[in-house]
Order: sequence, then structure tokens, then C-alpha cells
Amino acid sequence: MNRKGISIIFLLFATFLSCEENVLPKPKAMLRLEYSRPIMAKAETDAFEFQYNRSARFKKRNSSSLMITYPEMKAAIFLSYKKVSGNLNQLITDAERLSYEHAVKADDIRARIYENPQDKVYGTFFEVVGDAASQAQFYVTDSTDHFVTGSLYFSAKPNYDSIYPAAVYLQNDIGRIMETLRWKK
Repeated sequence: MNRKGISIIFLLFATFLSCEENVLPKPKAMLRLEYSRPIMAKAETDAFEFQYNRSARFKKRNSSSLMITYPEMKAAIFLSYKKVSGNLNQLITDAERLSYEHAVKADDIRARIYENPQDKVYGTFFEVVGDAASQAQFYVTDSTDHFVTGSLYFSAKPNYDSIYPAAVYLQNDIGRIMETLRWKK
């Protein structure tokens, strides 16, 4: 065999050896969703006002019902207003019952009390953990005249792992609604 033949055999041999595919394990990865920092806008009704995330769409459905939609997340926060007329205990009971109805599908429901005595805003925020229809519920009242309930819903089959980042983001928005809510005289 001549030099040219040996070179060809060596080249073929080197090619076969270099084509070996090294399998490397891939590290675990988590989906990272980032949402923009909220820029707040003011919303007003006849009975109260509050700030909401400007990236959402605010819509008055009627004089006692509002909706804040987040199209990119396929989510909405529904707000309802009721006048207190000696029925505060019943309104609170109904709001808490509505929140705990999700316990059937939820892994946990965490209640956090909210108090702002300076502006007379008192309430409870319910974080719903798990594959429930709603990921958050809340109510606020001044204890004498006004009562507002709110619920967060996604337009998708509940899968807590998938919607968790959006749920946390929107729960923070609900917190800002509660913190900035002011009653009108």
C-alpha cells in the first residue's frame, strides 16, 4: 500500500472516531416568566377609588360591578360593591364562604388580615394554593357603609404549576388595590 492509501485509511479512521456523540446530561430548567414592573393608574366609582396596573384593562360592568382584565395572561379580577345596611356580618360571611368554596380543589387557603385604620379600610386577602378555579379572593370594608369583594380568575383550566408566576404577579396587584382603596364620602 502506498502513502496515499495509508493517508486515506487514516483519514477515514479519524473521521469515524471523531463522530462519536458525547451525551451530556442537561441541567434542570424552570420556565422563567418576567412581567413588567406595574405602572399604576387611578380608577374611580361613585363609592370608592383605587389604583390598578395600567397594563390591564379597566371596565365598569355596571354601577356595582367592575372588571380588570389582563389579556396577555388570560386573567381577570372581578370587583363587586355593596352598600352596608346593617348586614355587615352577612356580607363578611358570604365573602368568606365564597373563598372557602375553593377548598375542595385547593391544597391550601391562606388568609391575611388587612387593616388601614387611617383610611378606614379593613379586610381579608385569601391566597388559594392549588388547582382551584380562583387563585385569590378578598374583601374590604369600612365597617359602616361600604363593602367590596374581589376574585381572581384565569381563562384556562386550573393548573397551579403553570399559572403560578402569573398568579403571584396578580396577587401583588390585588394587594395594591387593597392598599390604595379609598372610600368616597
